[in-house]
Amino acid sequence: MERWDIDQSPALTDPSQQNPADQALLHPYSNGVPSLIPPLRIGVMASGNGSNFEAILQAIQSGRLGAEIPLLVVNNRNCGAHQRADRFGIQVDVVDHRGYPNREALDRQLVSLFESHQVDVVVMAGWMRIVTEVLVNAFPERLVNIHPSLLPSFRGLDAVGQALQAGVSISGCTVHIVTTDLDAGPILAQAAVPVLASDNHTSLAERVQKQEHILLPATLQRNAQRWRQG
Repeated sequence: MERWDIDQSPALTDPSQQNPADQALLHPYSNGVPSLIPPLRIGVMASGNGSNFEAILQAIQSGRLGAEIPLLVVNNRNCGAHQRADRFGIQVDVVDHRGYPNREALDRQLVSLFESHQVDVVVMAGWMRIVTEVLVNAFPERLVNIHPSLLPSFRGLDAVGQALQAGVSISGCTVHIVTTDLDAGPILAQAAVPVLASDNHTSLAERVQKQEHILLPATLQRNAQRWRQG
């Protein structure tokens, strides 16, 4: 895992334009990394609002990430991620988990879709289903998740609520490789934010999410070369 202290390295956003409470204590950055030709092909899985999916798209459009997204898979056709994909002209496949007898059957369909689109890496951007070894083994070291805590702390559901309940002074987010052990795969990068005395679930979640939107595209860019070559 790589970590960068913002006192020693330039941040991805201008710290002078951020509230001090919003600045990451640990942050990766991508500075002058050339775009890949051909670009990294990213498959995305989402179940909800899709803000991290859009953060990847915006990074691509701005030139901060040398990639393309040939396919978004959602398991809820009414989710926000689907709407964002429509707005950006990204192909969407709806794979309703309720139509499959078990998780393995669902994952076999996901593997088939992503392989047919020749993706280099698959990103779980708010995919609210536990994946099996079928998907993990199909994309070894190339299945990536973003989790709203500083792993290994607060694995699983409602990590923000867990952090508040524990009374910690620092929370954040983690980009990691997905394994069959929930939220326990190798960590690629982390960003941290302070937990303020005035924080509630909404305020802390919003601040963590701001860092997710910076951390995830930056981590994809930093690892793009090895995934593209792999």
